Amino acid sequence: MQKHVDIEQFVVIDETAPLSAATHGGRAKCLQRLIRLNLPVPLTVALPFKTVRAIASGTPVDTRAILEHFGERPLVSVRPSSEDPDWGGPGAVLNIGMNDARHAEYANLLGHQAADELYARFVQTYSVEVAHLDPDSFEFDVADAAALREMLDAYEDEADEPFPQDPGRQLSDVLRSMARAWEGTSARLLRQARGAPEDAGLGLVVQRMAPGLGPGESGSGVIRFVSSETGQPQIIGRYLSQAQGRDALDDKGAYYLTVDPRGPSLEEHYPEGFDKLVEYGAICRQKLREEMEIEFTLDSGELSVLDAVRVQRTARAAVRIAVALAEDGVISKEEAVLRIPPGGLSELMHRQIDPGSDRDILARGVAASPGAATGRLKFTSAAAQAAAAQGEASILVRRETSPEDIRGMHAAQGVLTMRGGMTSHAAMVARGLGLPGVVGASSIHYDLKDKTITTPDGRVFAEGDVITIDGTTGTVLAGDVPKLEPSLDDAFRTLLAWADEARDIGVRANADTVEEARVALAFAAEGIGLCRTEHMFFEEDRLTVMREMIFAESAEGRAASVERLVPMQLSDFSKLFELMDGKPVTIRLFDPPLHEFLPQTREGMRDLADALDLPLSKVVRRVDALAEFNPMLGMRGVRLGVTMPEIYDAQARAIFMATVLAAKKGKTVVPEIMIPLVSARREVELVQGRVEAVAAEVRTKTGASFDYRLGVMVETPRAALRAGDIATHASFLSFGTNDLTQMTYGLSRDDAGRFMSDYVQQGVYEEDPFHRLDLEGVGELLKLGADRGRAVRPDLTLSICGEHGGDPDSIAFCRDAGFDYVSCSPFRVPVARLAAAHLAIRERLGASDASTEMSDF
Repeated sequence: MQKHVDIEQFVVIDETAPLSAATHGGRAKCLQRLIRLNLPVPLTVALPFKTVRAIASGTPVDTRAILEHFGERPLVSVRPSSEDPDWGGPGAVLNIGMNDARHAEYANLLGHQAADELYARFVQTYSVEVAHLDPDSFEFDVADAAALREMLDAYEDEADEPFPQDPGRQLSDVLRSMARAWEGTSARLLRQARGAPEDAGLGLVVQRMAPGLGPGESGSGVIRFVSSETGQPQIIGRYLSQAQGRDALDDKGAYYLTVDPRGPSLEEHYPEGFDKLVEYGAICRQKLREEMEIEFTLDSGELSVLDAVRVQRTARAAVRIAVALAEDGVISKEEAVLRIPPGGLSELMHRQIDPGSDRDILARGVAASPGAATGRLKFTSAAAQAAAAQGEASILVRRETSPEDIRGMHAAQGVLTMRGGMTSHAAMVARGLGLPGVVGASSIHYDLKDKTITTPDGRVFAEGDVITIDGTTGTVLAGDVPKLEPSLDDAFRTLLAWADEARDIGVRANADTVEEARVALAFAAEGIGLCRTEHMFFEEDRLTVMREMIFAESAEGRAASVERLVPMQLSDFSKLFELMDGKPVTIRLFDPPLHEFLPQTREGMRDLADALDLPLSKVVRRVDALAEFNPMLGMRGVRLGVTMPEIYDAQARAIFMATVLAAKKGKTVVPEIMIPLVSARREVELVQGRVEAVAAEVRTKTGASFDYRLGVMVETPRAALRAGDIATHASFLSFGTNDLTQMTYGLSRDDAGRFMSDYVQQGVYEEDPFHRLDLEGVGELLKLGADRGRAVRPDLTLSICGEHGGDPDSIAFCRDAGFDYVSCSPFRVPVARLAAAHLAIRERLGASDASTEMSDF
């Protein structure tokens, strides 16, 4: 004989019942709160996670003991109660307890049609969801007078027994079916995909039925008081007479709730019930401190609240709802900030694929830069620029991008590459531009010669064909897909202003151009933490001068060439300083290897030879001479500054002259000059000496006085380990976590995407280290560098300026390590501001999310 679960392991929900969301699930806890608010909730029993697990493993619960609470002729429903409603659960089962005898009673009480529907609905659900019989045998309209008899016959034929008449057995079977459904592999994987832990539990609630069928005003409906899309106040829902559950939402004959020219409404048909629902909604909002969706029934005019759940919402609606609750004094500003996950802000700042649209997915890659874009395929930067000149939207598709593609990326609506990962050139530039990007779509065959791409299923798309990319999910889609526009409204700005009041670490932006800096300011960045000057050299006129410098045969020749760049850089920096209006600007000196400025194709070399009036053979020899086996570890960064000091001299001169010009316009600027790829103190000493000499020269020439700060970009493990030595010559250390991760792991960030998913899936790495900062390895280098630098120079400014700067986990690490600020791409600045505020608020609240929960009334 099987042992029953101890009857103490279920509880009748009342005001004082010992239950919680962590033991009985969110639905059970919410029903208790509704009872405490004196809302008319039918009698309900809650089964905790422990009991449901026991049922799933084969230990039955004493259903007779449960049903004793519901009288001699019980009629109940069972609904799931997971800890978080977003994790889902098995569907509700209604009308448990219906049998031949109860059917006869209801026929006399409610009429034959109502009794038939009650019984038929239960037979249909029980047969398919509980007994797992062939669904086709029970495909009947429950409102059909013949449906009940046919389904009872079908059950007996399929199950080789009459339909169960004992309410205790019915309930036992339903509980066991729902418990086992939760423990199934598919259900477990689905809820884990929604963020549930592997061992997430399920509770079940058994509730007295309020049938919604019969004489008088009877029916069921759903009501909410805000729009799920916008968060604006709006009464939304439906009511259907002579109906159960959520039927009203799917029935064309359902009533609107408020007066509506499109059809009848509950407000007109039964104003007393409508007014009560509005009253209950206001009570829930005020006391539960949340916007709730209420499921209700009317039985001969008597209103019952069956359930209330948090209104599902888009990111846009979530922000508006949180701000409105705070402005109305329902919750605090800090709680409003905590209610919005930082990552959700990306949906507000970029166009997104409409969730309700059909999608023809062609391939998947890395979601490198959020947002959705549609355009015609273009295979070269020149083609993308030509399309933009004609007002045509394009998607730039490349095997991988290089600095020469920047102008094409500026012209395109989105970028798609076959290679690369989160910190590849395409990914970083796209995020800086706010351009949707999908990289590493390696399943696509790319043919530049024929200008086609072939998808995994064999479809071929040629230049000019229309595709859509979704940089939020990393998907490539056929054709033009409907999109939702971004929403940077007053609620968005208000929420972030509250976040700024709370956070205690600075947030700057990585911005290489005036346009990017303008975006950064629009998102309230506190300055520029990384301005990569090399991106300023790829305009056509500047590129020619750079190439002349590369082909110069002496230091004097190089100096003469780069001096021609000074007025151009002076213009760049002057515009930047004027726009930033005294906010700090950190300018990284020239970093990339020189070969990036030279053509790699024979045709390109021939054009360059014509432009410089040089023999083709000399151009080819120079290109070959600059070629490196591993250019990212070769002649770049400070190594160029030491061996070709004319480049850094010219840049320093342009920075200081721009500083003087800004001062003449009444703007106080203290430029921050950053030396890249340092690994030894002597490198800093050499560059520092030349920068100081240029500063003295500009001061003498202009008669002006100005200050500047010289710092180091820590990108090599040795620089982190020797930070104490380096800090003696630096006012600040900014950790470039993209290259530092690359060098620490010995991984090429452009190639790691080929195997990274396998590594993550097999547990080699918990997460892609280019996507999320490796706190154990790279993080230890950051901590060592910070500690050793400040041990020598306590006033040393510390920051990170890689793409990790916008990641909440990285911000938490930097905050704990005493860093002064983080810097990230402009479109990640709001995310970083909000994440930093979360950390500060939670610390003040004792590292708990409890304040964001509904009140326990």
